[in-house]
Amino acid sequence: MDWVRTVGTPVLATVMEKETATVLCIDDEQTALQLRQTVLESAGYKVLTAKSGALGIQAFKSGPVSAVVLDYWMADMNGMQVARELRKLNPAVPIIILSAYGELLDESLGIADIWIRKGEEDPQYLLARLDELLKSRMSRA
Repeated sequence: MDWVRTVGTPVLATVMEKETATVLCIDDEQTALQLRQTVLESAGYKVLTAKSGALGIQAFKSGPVSAVVLDYWMADMNGMQVARELRKLNPAVPIIILSAYGELLDESLGIADIWIRKGEEDPQYLLARLDELLKSRMSRA
């Protein structure tokens, strides 16, 4: 399965952050995409979804996105290819890549902010890392 096992008490961001934070989730597996959407929405985030890397890039261009959560293995483009394109469009947006790989790949250095291994972390871990990235970006702005 994926990293989503249960939905518990969400990690709390401030109300203002959650009202304004839009998270783009990109994954070509519909079930995983729906589970991430449910977890993020239950934590108060607005969620956009895309079923491919190309559609994710289009969604990113269509309006403001606060952060991106994407799968590494997808049929049309891998997560690093998508992340590189997103970085060209807006280098300040945090990117979290989910993968079956246990280690951050060298190619992801400077591209992905966080690399999370699928199946080993519960949803709270993703929510906590997302919250940290958004707070960090807001404090630099």
